[in-house]
Amino acid sequence: MPTPTELTVHQKSKLLDIAFDDGAAFSIPFELLRVYSPSAAVQGHGPGQEVLQIGKREVGIKGIEPVGNYGVKPIFTDGHESGIYTWDYLYKLGNEQKALWHDYVGRLHAAGYFGDSGREPVPEEPRAVSGGGCGSGSCGCH
Repeated sequence: MPTPTELTVHQKSKLLDIAFDDGAAFSIPFELLRVYSPSAAVQGHGPGQEVLQIGKREVGIKGIEPVGNYGVKPIFTDGHESGIYTWDYLYKLGNEQKALWHDYVGRLHAAGYFGDSGREPVPEEPRAVSGGGCGSGSCGCH
C-alpha cells in the first residue's frame, strides 16, 4: 500500500492534505475524518454497531500525533482523540470520499437530521485533489 510523502493540516479550510508515493493526493475534510473515525466509539465493536456522528461540520483538529511508521492520531476539537488512522485507512478515506460522504448524508437523512429544524449543516461537497463531487446536486452537497 502507498505511504504518505506529505501531510498538511489546513486549519482555516478544515482540510487535511495528504500525498502518497504512488502519486495520489487528497484533500480530506476534517468532518469526514471525524465521522469516519476508525475508533470503537464511532465504528462500534462489529457490523451494525456504528454510531452516527452529528454536528461535526465545524470540528477542527488541534494536533496530529504520529503512531509508529504506519499512521497518525488526530486530536479533534470536540475532544475525540481515540482513532488511529493508518496510511491505508487515510488512502481509503481519500480515494472513496465521494461514496463515503453520500453514505453519511444518507444516514443523516434517515435519522431525521435534515430539514429546517435540527438540520445538520453540510459542506458544499467533499473535496478531492483527484476528482470529487457528485455532480447530481440531489445529495444536498451543492
